Amino acid sequence: MASISSSIQSQYLHEMGIDQWELIHPERLTGYKVDLEVLPEGCKLLLVSDEKPEGKLAEMFERVVKSIKLDLSQALYIPSNQFASIESDTADWVWFAGCSSPIKLDAKVLQSPLLSEIDGNNQHRRDLWQQICAYD
Repeated sequence: MASISSSIQSQYLHEMGIDQWELIHPERLTGYKVDLEVLPEGCKLLLVSDEKPEGKLAEMFERVVKSIKLDLSQALYIPSNQFASIESDTADWVWFAGCSSPIKLDAKVLQSPLLSEIDGNNQHRRDLWQQICAYD
């Protein structure tokens, strides 16, 4: 079953009435070694959020990326439940939008509401901008 994609495998398990669980913090299990996924080379900003930047939100995300003097190709989005499986030490910036950092990071950390809550809200945009400027 190793060659079957995980979504098809999940569907088979569901059809058989087998519950499937995903550990949020596998590192807390004694003796368990987590194989972390490495960020792509050139990734300088990691957006961790349960809201994927699409459409108008993607445009706003790109403006923020450019304000940090990065190119969109240097940014990567991941859902918050996948953060524990990523080797995040290589990113210069980690932006938690609508969630918080579960660990202390060496990167420049941004903390904000969801992108949809920032868009059109001057106070949230100002707060985010102040965090960015604090690292200059």
